[in-house]
Amino acid sequence: MKLSIIVPVYNMAADGKLAYCLDSLVNQTLEAPYEILAVDDASTDDSLKILKDYEGCYPGKVRVIGNAVNKRQGGAKNEGLRAARGEWVGFIDSDDWVTPDYYEKLLARAEETGADMVGCDYNLVSEHTMEVGRVVANNDASQTGVLDEEKHKLLLMRPGSMVIKIYRRSVIVENRLDFPEGIFYEDNCAGSVWSLFFRQFERVEEPLYYYYQHAISTVHHISEDKCGDRLKAAVLLYEQCKERGFLEQYYAEIEYRFTEIFYVNTLFTYLQGVRHPKLSFVKKLRRGVCERFPDFEKNSYYREKIGAEEQRLIAMQAKSDLLFYLYYRAQLLARKLRK
Repeated sequence: MKLSIIVPVYNMAADGKLAYCLDSLVNQTLEAPYEILAVDDASTDDSLKILKDYEGCYPGKVRVIGNAVNKRQGGAKNEGLRAARGEWVGFIDSDDWVTPDYYEKLLARAEETGADMVGCDYNLVSEHTMEVGRVVANNDASQTGVLDEEKHKLLLMRPGSMVIKIYRRSVIVENRLDFPEGIFYEDNCAGSVWSLFFRQFERVEEPLYYYYQHAISTVHHISEDKCGDRLKAAVLLYEQCKERGFLEQYYAEIEYRFTEIFYVNTLFTYLQGVRHPKLSFVKKLRRGVCERFPDFEKNSYYREKIGAEEQRLIAMQAKSDLLFYLYYRAQLLARKLRK
């Protein structure tokens, strides 16, 4: 088996989303044998029925795995990894889709170069179409080629989306790589950790993956629980890097990545997106990053990559959680009134 495509599925039956995704997978131009492992994560709609229909229509190509309880995308991906037989593994979100030659081109690039991880660019679209939408580069040339320490540093801090890549499965198995279960934002941990174990990363510079933006997408709904999951993902990233012996070698990069996920991104997302943000949660963010990285504001990547205004506000919180909280809430209110 050349390739295993893992599709975590939860309540994607409506509006033809799941069917459009699966149609793009069963119609791949790849001549080598491949399997589609569709993992139903305890859906409560007709997703499982749709998957079973495809399994019946494409025996030997589509395999359905059912989770009795919802494990979120990380748990569903892990179920797929356990069942995978392919030399290569790819992931796709069940409301996204790919061009007919997506896997053929990525695998050809792997064979040409000897890479063990291959990716491409992607499209942002808001309707089911094969027309090119807004093109986004998932990674850049500075991160590709044979992965020495400097390139690993770049990938650790900016791993890019995991669904827009294929991975040699032997690396996954040998290094016991998997995903956090039961939380959103599992890739925030896994993407960085996984990148440290691959030796060569190459790209196909074409937008072959379609990322579907719609109202029920995870990224469009911010809640305290989801922000809490981002904290858990960051803590797992820190713990896995420490347990696997990377913390000393990549201290500055892990410090920056943890600070970005746990604190900076979550702080402003939470305050802007949650209707009634709590001061206690804001305090928790500052306390959590300082417990692990008390000198994070001196980090060279932090000073270079975090915006000047964000740095100013974070310095304000260092002096007073309450002052920062009241000031930022007042700024948001003023901005809303001006609109």
